[in-house]
Amino acid sequence: MDSGRPASGSGVSHRPVLVLLIVLLSSLTFPLTITGASVALPGIQTDLGSGLGSVQWVVNGYNACFASFLVLAGSLADVHGRRRVFSWGVTLFFAGSVISALAGDILVLNIARAVAGIGAAAAVTCGAPILTATFHGPARARAFGLLGTMLGGGLAFGPTLGGLLVDTWGWRSVFALPAVVAGVVLVLTPVLPRAAGARGRRVDWLGAVLFTPSLLLLIFMVVRAGDLGVTSPAVLGGVAVVIVMGVAFVSVERRCADPMFDLGLLANARFGSVAVAAGTLMAILVPLLVYLPSYLISVIGLDAGQAGIWMLMLTAPTVLFPPVGAAIARRRPAVLVAGSVAVSGAGTLLLSTIGEDSSAWQVLVPLVLTGVGVGLSTGVLDGLAVSSVRSEQVGSAAGLFNTARLATETVVLAAVGAILAGLSGGRLAGAAFTDALQVVCLALGGFAAAATVAVVILARRADRVGAATA
Repeated sequence: MDSGRPASGSGVSHRPVLVLLIVLLSSLTFPLTITGASVALPGIQTDLGSGLGSVQWVVNGYNACFASFLVLAGSLADVHGRRRVFSWGVTLFFAGSVISALAGDILVLNIARAVAGIGAAAAVTCGAPILTATFHGPARARAFGLLGTMLGGGLAFGPTLGGLLVDTWGWRSVFALPAVVAGVVLVLTPVLPRAAGARGRRVDWLGAVLFTPSLLLLIFMVVRAGDLGVTSPAVLGGVAVVIVMGVAFVSVERRCADPMFDLGLLANARFGSVAVAAGTLMAILVPLLVYLPSYLISVIGLDAGQAGIWMLMLTAPTVLFPPVGAAIARRRPAVLVAGSVAVSGAGTLLLSTIGEDSSAWQVLVPLVLTGVGVGLSTGVLDGLAVSSVRSEQVGSAAGLFNTARLATETVVLAAVGAILAGLSGGRLAGAAFTDALQVVCLALGGFAAAATVAVVILARRADRVGAATA
């Protein structure tokens, strides 16, 4: 019987509990610093005397680098070994977080956050494979269950913990605490199992040079469009460069022996429907996690700790409802995929009625609905995505799925920031902020409605293909 212990002499660590602790601590910290920083934005803007556009990059820069370097980090891990790349990633995250906590200038803070995002991408990419090499059988299932809980908990409860930290020690503590945790992880890194890179594998540098900068440029252009205008020559020129690089990337990936993505997966309608749903749900949740706390603080008049508690109406369902979603998916997976997007979209549309005199009871239903839609899908969509492809495509499917989800989330987050800045006159306060947030909620709700239709169409196409094949 498989006890979950690695065989002796396999090169795998014989201290699996410590390995699990290391991966779980890092997995909690990286998403925590995304949503935790959202509560700190008003304090950062006041303390550093920065404009809204600069402060938004505290979140956008981290998220953009996280999404853009995820696939490259996976390629580096395959070639140079997972423990080595994990260590590099934690080191970068630690350094970026320490500098963020000490920064006295918004430019320094934004650069440090970008460095931390690159480090988080490297470490997160290696975490799951390290657990796979350490645990087997039922122990592996339990380890990955805990990993999912940590990832979801870090994203869900980041605003609440961030609010408590800001109230107690100020905005710098939001970056100091993750730095401390990353320091502990870095000290424990030698415990991780050694794993040499795969023989014969090479990093797809040309694909990386085309993909990573193009995604970063796209995000930058989305943000700048709010200031320069969508039809400005600079924005149109930037978009043209992104399109050219995208076409070149597709051409390179089709000919590369070790491509970053298996682009053939894009023809899989079942996989596409799940990827669209996952990207849409994160594109709804994360902008609310980032900007709603600022609204609660600057307009409704809550302090940071109270804003974090109010955010539990949105975040608690994301942790409580995954078992319900898993039960639905076992019987009607297509209903779960489309339904989760529709429920979150309905909640976001209802949230467009929020106003300066809104009470907790008035925002309870919209926030809970939005959170329930996300919670029903948490973890479930990942399993549906990889189960929709052939066994030899699982690794590539997981990479493409996560990149699509994070890229959608990051681009929409940047767009939401640009809309809020443009409609509020560059100042997230007062009636202008209320009007801007209502427009954003309506837009996100419309986006969710369109995505729901797309998911249904793709699911039906997949059913027709499956019937024809049978």
